[in-house]
Amino acid sequence: MTLTKTERGFIRKSGRRLAAGCRALPVALSIALSVSIPVSVSGAWAAGLSGGNPVEASGCPFRAAGEARVVDVVDGDTVVLDDGRQARLVGIQAPKLPLGRKGFVAWPLADEARDRLVRLAAGKRVTLYRGETGQDRHGRELAQLVTQEEKPVWLQAEMLRSGFARVYSFPDNRLCVDRLLAPEKEARARRAGIWALPFYAIRDAARVEELGGLVDSFQLVEGKVKKAALVRGRLYLNFGERYQTDFTVTVPPRQVKLFADREWADLLADRDGEMPVVGKRLRVRGWIDRYNGPEIVVTHPEQVELLSAP
Repeated sequence: MTLTKTERGFIRKSGRRLAAGCRALPVALSIALSVSIPVSVSGAWAAGLSGGNPVEASGCPFRAAGEARVVDVVDGDTVVLDDGRQARLVGIQAPKLPLGRKGFVAWPLADEARDRLVRLAAGKRVTLYRGETGQDRHGRELAQLVTQEEKPVWLQAEMLRSGFARVYSFPDNRLCVDRLLAPEKEARARRAGIWALPFYAIRDAARVEELGGLVDSFQLVEGKVKKAALVRGRLYLNFGERYQTDFTVTVPPRQVKLFADREWADLLADRDGEMPVVGKRLRVRGWIDRYNGPEIVVTHPEQVELLSAP
């Protein structure tokens, strides 16, 4: 990738910030899950190509939260604004850089992801759009960012479309995550960026030993639900016959109520001792943990994709 002199300057500035010990966003306690309702962002892209604002064209009720100029790029999902604030591109996760963390090894294509964001945002004015929570505990702005130019670019969507990020949300920032699945899917189909590397491959829920070696990492896992049960208010989706060793998705009692929309309510209803979700193929994204076998704890439904129809 060939960068302009201005873009190289931004990268050098970012490097100095890293050397000074700039910290990345800590690992979130929750994961992003998203029901795969076929929602297209083609309207948003068309608006961007014709000079309109793609976030506003998406139909999502984001709230405009001011304007600023990007004066630095920290990594593939964080920028610094001209008023000194950092802005985290909420809804995506780019490959992580060490950012001063001792012993942390950069994820593959982390530098390339930052370079891509430099190309998209360096020196440009952007409009910030908020969904739910506006700042994280470090005081960083959590926002959708759109460049102010003849053909506005929705930075989150473009990072996904170019293959340098994955969809990633938080329990308190779930608004319209489904609008970002389409550009991610497009990049994955083209094997663009991270999707050409085994490090970011979608994992098979049946490969239990492999998943067991991925504890404490963020993964996308696909498989067919073999068993489902609600035990003392906690939902268990088992992807194998032996819950003691196979991959399981767990939804804590307080979060089960979030699955109350019509589609999920039907899938999780008790039908003579069995839930209709059994036999359905799902894609789940989140941090791999271990309880008996490998597990993902789901705190909200926005990124559980239903891959086979009810």
